[in-house]
Amino acid sequence: MRGVLFDGKQTQVVDDLEIRDPGPGEVLVAVAAAGLCHSDLSVIDGTIPFPVPVVLGHEGAGVVEAVGAGVGHVAAGDHVALSTLANCGACAQCDRGRPTMCRKAIGRPGRPFSRGGQQLYQFASNSAFAERTLVTAVQAVKIPQDIPLTSAALIGCGVLTGVGAVLNRAKVDRGDSVVVIGTGGIGLNVIQGARIAGASVIVAVDNNPAKEAAARRFGATHFLASTDGVRDILPTGADHAFECVGQAGLVRAAVDLLDRHGQAVLLGMTAPTAEASFLPAALFLDKSILGCRYGSSRPQRDIPLYADLYRRGTLLLDELVTKTYPVEDFTKAADDLHHGRVARGVLTF
Repeated sequence: MRGVLFDGKQTQVVDDLEIRDPGPGEVLVAVAAAGLCHSDLSVIDGTIPFPVPVVLGHEGAGVVEAVGAGVGHVAAGDHVALSTLANCGACAQCDRGRPTMCRKAIGRPGRPFSRGGQQLYQFASNSAFAERTLVTAVQAVKIPQDIPLTSAALIGCGVLTGVGAVLNRAKVDRGDSVVVIGTGGIGLNVIQGARIAGASVIVAVDNNPAKEAAARRFGATHFLASTDGVRDILPTGADHAFECVGQAGLVRAAVDLLDRHGQAVLLGMTAPTAEASFLPAALFLDKSILGCRYGSSRPQRDIPLYADLYRRGTLLLDELVTKTYPVEDFTKAADDLHHGRVARGVLTF
């Protein structure tokens, strides 16, 4: 079968991958579509250290082909969106409703794939850039069959991360003011999350003026090319500032833009050794810096919620898909993402 493989030096689309049958508590999914995210490119450029060789991809949707023993919530033929959280469901964090904090969900990657007799690692417990993938039961979330799979694919990362950061982590309230730094796939979902939450002012910041139309479509009330003009719109600062790029200087900017009791939420993935600086005095008056993993999501709860919001016309998914590519065009899709030509490119099988 076809898939996108990174061996530590080069990325290539291969057609001779193999995958084992599902074991107890596992689900085999025929992937129909998979979104290309900066996290995939971060494995290739080394920003995210990961063992190789690895089958890439982590944002996908497809149709269940088979299930292992003990799986009852999905069956062959069901449409599913895939999450990256292979949480155990039994630890103290899972019991508290915090699956993103489950240590088994952040543990050693599995190797369900092989090629020429060599086992291959699975990225983010998911590897959606393959015609078939194998996930734990908790990662396969049933969705209505009337949702296009090219759109549903984006729920599993971009939507869970961006919208989830707003609703679950920051808990943006009606009338709040929000600044979103970076309007790529994650930033656009932060923007629409803020709109759904009822924020009154949503300032989008991006140095690419071509992104203004999309930012406003998703809910931005203002668009700026840099953070310099934010104080003209919000003289006392913002209730929430989301950094969606992963640059140390922009982390500092997010902190500096806060109003009293404001929150800076860090979503952009920096290099592991990158350091950011800020003035401790800037955090007086109850300001906070919040990390956020995967939108502090509970996928089995949140994915059906977002699917319902999409069907109501409240959550935008189709509009996130700038372009679709056959998986063989991975290099072109990656180049378009790297140069900011797409909000989300989607690979199809």
